[in-house]
Amino acid sequence: MAETAPKTALAEALERVGDRWTLLVVEALLDGPRRFGDLQDAVGGIAPNILTQRLRHLERQALVVARPYSERPPRFVYELTSGGHELAGALRLLADWGARQAESAEPLRHSLCGTELEARWWCHSCQLPVDDDAAEDGELI
Repeated sequence: MAETAPKTALAEALERVGDRWTLLVVEALLDGPRRFGDLQDAVGGIAPNILTQRLRHLERQALVVARPYSERPPRFVYELTSGGHELAGALRLLADWGARQAESAEPLRHSLCGTELEARWWCHSCQLPVDDDAAEDGELI
């Protein structure tokens, strides 16, 4: 029997948040807590049953917490955990890539001067920028 290769970091991440609706729900929650109806409005086109599934999945992954605000009927406000907020950087990178791929998408811009933003890797220890050639994650190079 062949050995199964261990999961890569990317495979692990995609298993937790790797579909369109999940990422859009996370994006909608980056601005703060929202009720179900507000989330449905913010994530245009998502069916209520799909939103419910994605919120439950994000709760199981400890990326979202649901706090009750009404007992009858039971209603909740949803907010990101600290782990959920950590996805902001990944979403910005995806948005940056998407803006470069689509003519109609607007790139992320610096709110103070309006300049288009550029994502870069940074070494916290050395306090230096790192290019792709200097990165050592074998799964992505």
